[in-house]
Amino acid sequence: MKRNFISIAVIVLFAIAMIMACTDANKAPAELAVKAAEEAINAVKGEAAKLVPEEVTALETALASAKDKLAKGEYKAALDEAKGLAVKAKEVLEAAKAKKDEMTKKWTELSQGLPKMVEDIQGKVDALSQLKKLPANMTAEKLAEAKSGLDAVKADWAKAQESFKAGNMAEAISVATSVKDKAVKAMETLGITSADVPKS
Repeated sequence: MKRNFISIAVIVLFAIAMIMACTDANKAPAELAVKAAEEAINAVKGEAAKLVPEEVTALETALASAKDKLAKGEYKAALDEAKGLAVKAKEVLEAAKAKKDEMTKKWTELSQGLPKMVEDIQGKVDALSQLKKLPANMTAEKLAEAKSGLDAVKADWAKAQESFKAGNMAEAISVATSVKDKAVKAMETLGITSADVPKS
């Protein structure tokens, strides 16, 4: 993934260089500038769409505006907008990389803490299930609720891991955060405390 960001950055910088070389406000430079901006945006959006979708949408909207000006013969305006877009594409790439780093850190925290929580819940449920008589602070209904919560936690955690493997980091983190909340509730029901609860 890091190599992808580097190769995209090279493409974007090349596009910027091409645009900056266009100094004459006429049709040919404007067309070249818009084409270079489009290539820069296309190179960026594949990586950035899942990380900073709003910024990618803004880029595409601005590109459509530059193309519209080009089609209307407003070459100077199209050239100026295209120059700005190439720079913005580079900024979006940097924002996507920063977002990816932030989300990777968040996922690491969750993925390190959740398995221990599941293990604690499973251990408590197994221990209580083997008792002939439940403790005074535990009812059959509470135990059944904890078991149901544990099943949901396991199923959703598997979904979160699949989303992460597929590159859908935002979805993976959202599901994992929900899993953590369910796990905390199950732990409270069972009277478990843990120092390994992942950060919010």
